[in-house]
This record gives sequence, C-alpha cells and structure tokens, in this order.
Amino acid sequence: MKKLIYIVAISATLATTSCTDYLDSENLYGKNTENFYKTPTDINEAMAGVYNAIYIQNAMSEEQLAANLLDNMMLGGGGPDDKAAKWVDNFEDPLEDTYRDMWVQSYYGITRANAIIDKTPAADFSKYFTTVAEADNFKKQAIGEALFMRAFFNFRLAKFFGGVPLINSLDADRMVGRATYTETFARIATDLKAAIESLPATPFPSIPTASYGHANKWVAEAYMARVYLFYTGYMTNIEQKATTDLPLVDGKTLSAADVTAYLNDCMTNSGHALASDFRNLWPYSYVNKSAGKTVLPWAATENLSWVGQDGATPTFGTGNKETMFVQRFSFGDWNWTNGPMYTNRLALFTGMRDNSLVPFGTGWGMGTVSPKLWNNWADADPRKVGSIIQVGKAEQGTDGYKGDKGDHETGYFNKKYTSLQHPNAANSNVGMFVQMYKWGNADMQLMHAQDFIFMRYADVLLMHSEITKTATGMNAVRSRAGLLPIAYSLDAIKEERLHEFAFEALHWYDIVRWGDVKTAFSDSFPVRNSGTDAIYSAKYRAETKGLLPIPETEIRLSNGVYTQNPGW
Repeated sequence: MKKLIYIVAISATLATTSCTDYLDSENLYGKNTENFYKTPTDINEAMAGVYNAIYIQNAMSEEQLAANLLDNMMLGGGGPDDKAAKWVDNFEDPLEDTYRDMWVQSYYGITRANAIIDKTPAADFSKYFTTVAEADNFKKQAIGEALFMRAFFNFRLAKFFGGVPLINSLDADRMVGRATYTETFARIATDLKAAIESLPATPFPSIPTASYGHANKWVAEAYMARVYLFYTGYMTNIEQKATTDLPLVDGKTLSAADVTAYLNDCMTNSGHALASDFRNLWPYSYVNKSAGKTVLPWAATENLSWVGQDGATPTFGTGNKETMFVQRFSFGDWNWTNGPMYTNRLALFTGMRDNSLVPFGTGWGMGTVSPKLWNNWADADPRKVGSIIQVGKAEQGTDGYKGDKGDHETGYFNKKYTSLQHPNAANSNVGMFVQMYKWGNADMQLMHAQDFIFMRYADVLLMHSEITKTATGMNAVRSRAGLLPIAYSLDAIKEERLHEFAFEALHWYDIVRWGDVKTAFSDSFPVRNSGTDAIYSAKYRAETKGLLPIPETEIRLSNGVYTQNPGW
C-alpha cells in the first residue's frame, strides 16, 4: 500500500498559528533551523513537509475542487444544505474566508521550501555518499525541488488571487504588501528557471519508483510553459496589456522561443509519452480486473486496461509514462486532522449523490456536469464517454440510478475522478482502492486513493502547439483519441484542451487567460433541484477579473497591508 509521510513539527518551518508567525522558532524534539538541514535524512523530512503543504483542510479551498466549481462545465450541485459549493460556483464568498486554507497552506509550503533553499547550500553531505559528486547531486536535487515547489505554491496563489506577498527567504519581512501581478510571475518564472538548471536530466523511466511523485526537471519545464501561457494570456486578454514575454526578476524575459526550447527538451529527453488509450489513464479502466469479473461492461467491450499511478512500474496497472506530477492520496482514520484532506475529495464530492451502484459508488453530488458539454461533444470522440458518466445506462452500470437526490442534477457526472466500488468476498460493495490495498476501514468518505494529476504529457504537447502555433502536438493528442488531423487554430486548441482536460481543473484557468470567461456564463438550462424543476445559471462578475478574494482574516491580520481584489 502506498503511504504518505505525515510530518510533525520538526523545525521552525512546520509550526504555525497565523500569517504573522509561521516562521517563529519552536524547538520541538530539539530540532530547529540551526541544527537541522545537516543530513540527507533532514532534507528528505523537510522536503516531505514541503509537499505536505499541498493538502488543504477546507475542501472548497482545494485547488482541484475550486477550479472545477468555478468553471462553466461544472455546476455547484450537492444537497440543499451544501451552500459552499454553490457559493464557489456562483462567484460568491459570504463567509469571507472560503479560500483562506489555500492561502495559509501555500505560505506554509513556501516557508518550508525557503528553509531548504537557504540552508542546504552550506551543508556538507559528502560523508553520507560514496563520492563528492553524489553528494553534490543530492544537494542540487534538493535545492531544485524546493525552488520548483516555491514556484508551484506562488503560482497556485497567483492563479487565484493575482499579485501576492513575496516571501523569498527565512529572514524576509513577513509583513510586506502584495507584489504586482508582473512581479509575482517574475518570481515564479525565475524560480522555475533555476529549478530547471539545478535538477538532473534523468529520463523519467530511469527515476526510481521510490521517487515517483517528486518534482523533476521535466515537470519544471512543463510548468514553465503553463506559467508562460497563463501570464501572457491574462495580461493580454484580461488586463489588456498585450505581451508575448514572461518576466524574470533580473529584468530579463523569456520569449515564446525560450519556452518552446524547454518543451522541446522535455519532449525529446524526458522519456514521457502518451498512454495508448486516453481512457486507460483513469481507474475505472481497472475496476473489472480488481473485481475479478465484469462490473463495467463498457470497459470490457472497449478492452480497457489501466496504466496505473505509480510511474513506469506501478503496483497495479501496465505502466504510466504520461503522468508527470500528481497529488498523492492514501487512507486515514475519520478525524479532521488526517482523514478527509488525505483522500481524493474531488472523487468523493463529485460522485453521484446517494446512489450506491456498481461500479460507481456514492458521493456528495457536487460538480454536476453541464449538459452543454455533453451535447456539443462529438460522439465519435471516445473521450466523451471516457470523461462523463451518463446515468440510466446498463453498459455503464448506471441503469439503477435514482434521481432527485441533489441539486443541479443534469444526468451527467465526472467519470475521471469518481467513487469506484465492487463486491468483496462477502458480496458487500466496498471501494475499489480499499480492496486493492487491503485496507480495513471501508468508510466511503475515506476510500479515494486516486492520484490527482496536476501535469501530464498531453498538456506538454498541447502547450507546444499553442505556443508555436503549429498542429503537430495537437494532432498527436487527437490521433491518440482516434481523430483525424486538423490545421492549427486557437479555436481548435480551445476545443482540444476542453475535451482532453475536462474536470482536471485546467479549463477554468484556460477560459480566464483566453479572456473567454467574460462570455462563458451566458447560458441557462433546466436542472432538477432535489426533485424540483429549476433553471440553472451562474453569474460571473467581470469586475473580479477572474480572481478570488484575498481572505478577510489575512487582510485584518496584516493591519491593512494587504489590499482586496476588485469586486470583492
């Protein structure tokens, strides 16, 4: 069974109570910033703490849930009392702190990364390795990973909040105001550039399975392209300040050609590749094998076979070269410390509400799928049925679906990330991952151990096409779906990204950076709200410029240093 490393406070980087004291030294177990970061074990523990900051307590503050609910392809859904999902979906924040956990956890991650970046260069690891070169490579890997993760957290903040306070070292001023949008992205790009230069160029299939899930050079190169497209698109289409360059801290810039070179390196040398079948990326393609019999007839008819989620040599599945960077999940006990935040809540929250079927188990019914996406998607594209659950279909195991259990019901649910179950030896329906890993606690709210994919190789190909305005990468993705090649156009890229990445928390960012967010919410259509006919519509407010509110608690704690985003 895969495990997460849960880190207790081992240094000043891991103990926090407010935005003003998350670097206060707390000498737990005799460890602090002066005597820690001295051994490879110290660094590995500290790095685990950096990654641990990805996990967020408040579900609506979690990137993958928030970005999907904000998007026009997912509705709020849930039950009548699930107001938070509807608030996110409708661009409201009556509690004023909906996204505070995202803010706080991101700064925890940044602070922990700062500690590694600041302390590791002076450490001498030579006695722990056979050669000086090995010790030096370990140091470069650690610093490169920390630089990437600092960029990752700053980028997560910038996508949602715009310009944010930049805290770039352990001794930096904690009460600085918000940097400009451009200054924030300059920091992100500079850190990514340094990470790319520090991380080794080890082909993905040669990276040990034990290191799977860690950032590497190829992930940093892919993220540089994502950052480039988001910044140049946002500045051009939202701020109306057209640019084709990504700024760096030293005043220099990265051009489209520079970013293309990073992508070319990734495509040529990373060892990543597309899975042979798009549908094999998702664990529903494994449910028949896990059950030992056909419980999803469609998957059997299509001869689906899961690639797995542990890299090139997974515990389950045939081997996955496409997935590049993920959030890993595991199992825990039901409590508010290590239970819900370590299970894949996108799968739990967007599962079918109060419908325990086989192979699709029950969930909370949030994020129901817009019928517009289903109706406008060509049936010839296998990604359509590969991405969307259609209720009332025997071949999909949904013929027993009972409606009117929740709000914003459309008859369509997310299939990529959803609850999966099948009968066990006692003929009781139990979560697929629970049975795979032989875990004792079968609580339906803790059984979702599916990785959330932040970056996969298909995005490298589509970003390459968008930046170079050529069709090669786009048509490689289309060919994998059995579709004919087409000429490059931005409209073609838009459609391809929608169909390739539906429900992967990317489309919201895409429509923002393209400026399409201004018109994406003009539709209304019939839904069922817990048994009552209703008309759904979302009210995007252009004055927000696609940004979320700075948490009011953070504004108060800053004593007015932070300014609120427009429209909030």
